[in-house]
Amino acid sequence: MGIFDFFSREKKETLDKGLARTKESVFAKLAKTIIGKSRIDDRILDGLEEILITSDVGVDTTLKIIARIQKRAASDKYVTTDEMTTILREEIAALLTDNRTEDLEGFSVPADRRPYVIMVVGVNGVGKTTTIGKLAYQFKKNGLNVYLGAADTFRAAAVEQLVVWSERTGVPIVKQKMGSDPASVAYDTLRSATSNRADVVIIDTAGRLHNKINLMNELTKIRQVMKKVIPDAPHEILLVLDGSTGQNAFEQARQFTAATEVNALAITKLDGTAKGGVVIGISDHFRIPVKYIGLGEGIEDLQVFNKKAFVNSLFGE
Repeated sequence: MGIFDFFSREKKETLDKGLARTKESVFAKLAKTIIGKSRIDDRILDGLEEILITSDVGVDTTLKIIARIQKRAASDKYVTTDEMTTILREEIAALLTDNRTEDLEGFSVPADRRPYVIMVVGVNGVGKTTTIGKLAYQFKKNGLNVYLGAADTFRAAAVEQLVVWSERTGVPIVKQKMGSDPASVAYDTLRSATSNRADVVIIDTAGRLHNKINLMNELTKIRQVMKKVIPDAPHEILLVLDGSTGQNAFEQARQFTAATEVNALAITKLDGTAKGGVVIGISDHFRIPVKYIGLGEGIEDLQVFNKKAFVNSLFGE
């Protein structure tokens, strides 16, 4: 199966458009670094290191990529721009594979885990609620019965926004009054979803609590209460990060992975930034697979992450 066989032309165009600013930045700098060179030398490697770091790949991940390229260059030192981009594509894809990032084929959930429970975490403003709405839309579009749980009871705007998405997608939502116990909302959502034979349950959670201890305690309580209804829930703890914030996204990932057992990432707002390298860096640093990327405001602009499609879009096929 080819890389884009399950990608429609429209999705590929959306991916290319969404990563255009990062690609333009990387390619312009890469061409300048390599021009007139016929071998991979220290100057090329230094230039490549700067390119990757300024694209927010991160220092540690950049050094890993440089080491991989040095190893390959030891056996074949000749390099052209095309050869360098080929090496980058292959080594970054290999790095993402090492981090357990698999290429998903559409929006689906395991058939043997129904309802499949996704607890969504992330700070306010990263596009968390919008990501939930788009996920609900995509799952329903694929014929799945979806339920939403509005467990961010600290902000009226969060509940209201999720209700709007519920109405827009035609997906039922479970909510309570402001200030209610978030764990109680999660419990009621799972009870309702189970009795109505739901396929997927998506639970929103508070984006910001008083401090990290409160965050940890709240998320732990929600998880424990879920298990009273579905013993192995939540099946997925999805951390939503704003890709346009670059290194700040690393700090958010650090806080949430310390607070709960995040096992999947969604990285949003990649279309408005030249910092697309953050996808590579965060996945590598935290060893958590990227599942979804946000490439625009449209309801179709949330895509399942495909590492080969991603690196091909950045560096050319």
